Amino acid sequence: MNEAITHFKVPVEREPREACLGPDGSVAHVTRILRMITGRWKLPILFRLFAEPSMRASQFMRDIPDISQKMLTQHLRELEYDGLVARRDFGEQPPRVEYGLTVAGRGLMPVLMAMREFSKHYPKCPTDDDER
Repeated sequence: MNEAITHFKVPVEREPREACLGPDGSVAHVTRILRMITGRWKLPILFRLFAEPSMRASQFMRDIPDISQKMLTQHLRELEYDGLVARRDFGEQPPRVEYGLTVAGRGLMPVLMAMREFSKHYPKCPTDDDER
């Protein structure tokens, strides 16, 4: 009965509760980012802009099936408001506007790519096929 109880020997560093749950804690930061990318078309828009450095609205309409002009405009405005996408108006007639990722948008892409890799390696849940 002289077996070592190893779980008592491993020191565990615990962050204070406020570091996770406080107003400036981890949960608040992750929730803010999830809100920024939540929306049916936001991820397709971000990934298209990652593949193409600059795109016009008509290119999005061709590349993303089933997106309406209204939803494209709404999501582009929200992404611009959140600082992930930059809108460049050339001030020409007819109007020419292009969109591209900002520094923050490019900084988010490795996180999204890591999420993609996690999804590839994580077993599929039975509820993934259910419509919610």
